[in-house]
Amino acid sequence: MPEIVQRTMVRAPLDEVFEMSLDLDVERVAGKRFKVRAVEGAGRTSGRIDLDEKVTWRLRLLGFPVTHTSHIVELDRPRRFVDQMSAGAFAQFRHEHSYEPEGPQMTIMTDRMSWRSPYGFLGRIADVLFVRRTLRQLLADRNSEIVRRFS
Repeated sequence: MPEIVQRTMVRAPLDEVFEMSLDLDVERVAGKRFKVRAVEGAGRTSGRIDLDEKVTWRLRLLGFPVTHTSHIVELDRPRRFVDQMSAGAFAQFRHEHSYEPEGPQMTIMTDRMSWRSPYGFLGRIADVLFVRRTLRQLLADRNSEIVRRFS
């Protein structure tokens, strides 16, 4: 399965960064480039998501609407949480979020995102052409928004 691993330094205490990372409103603001929004009536739409909760996102990729439902399947405050796709365009999708203190006012966020695109060989071509780049951009936008909120 393809994988993206990204580390981001945030000038803020571990517990505050962790809680900010669970805030769906951060994701919505960070996702402006792709018109990301939480779908009403399909799980949580704002505030902090918690263990066993779901959120359904709608966004636009290459001009097409895409829906992705994430389910928080693991939560170990303030060190780690995992969301997995329960419905959406991928055959499989998992995003592990890990947090480590680097002193009292610095946190290292590590994102490990893995997925399997549908349609076999065609899906692997899509991964090379645009899926990896798009997921990296979504992740970079989200992490930049978290960093910005602590600046």
